[in-house]
Order: sequence, then C-alpha cells, then structure tokens
Amino acid sequence: MREDQSFEITRAYDLLPHVVGASWASIWFRMNKRRRPTKEEFREKVTEYFKMLEPLTNAFPQEENFKEMIVYIKEKHEDEIRRILTGNNSEIEKRYKRFIDYG
Repeated sequence: MREDQSFEITRAYDLLPHVVGASWASIWFRMNKRRRPTKEEFREKVTEYFKMLEPLTNAFPQEENFKEMIVYIKEKHEDEIRRILTGNNSEIEKRYKRFIDYG
C-alpha cells in the first residue's frame, strides 16, 4: 500500500488511543474516585474504551478496491491495543503519569 493511501489512517491511530481511550479512562477513574490505579489497570481501562472504536474498522465498503485498506486498518487497530497493553504507546504512558501526578 502506498504511503499516501495509509497516511490519514496512521495519523488517526496516532491520536485515537490517547484522545479517546486515555481521556475516557481518566474520567472513569476520577468518577470512581480511583486516584492511584496501577499502570496495568490504567492500560486495561484505556484498552476497554479504545476497543469501543472497533466498529470504525468496518467503516469502508467491503469492496475489492478497499480490501487492502481494510486489512491495514484492522491490523493497525490490533497493533495499537498491543502497544497500549505492553506500555509501548508513549502517549498513554504520559497520560498515566499526568493522571497520577495531577489526578
């Protein structure tokens, strides 16, 4: 797949985990008065909310000319989940630290 075809999807996945997942997770912890979740608990909650975006992986029509893009999106989505859970998404790690420091 050419870079110009995947660029926008890649940019979206650069933002979605922390803009949606970490933001919603932070709200959940605040509303439940959980000021000091572990990193693992935070990552799990981020993943829980991020997974709610999975229907977006089916946004494009199931047509031949979208096939490669659909595969790319699904792989990117699963890769982001792995990165969150293993602590390899630096934005999520920053958001966790900020939450712990400023709750």
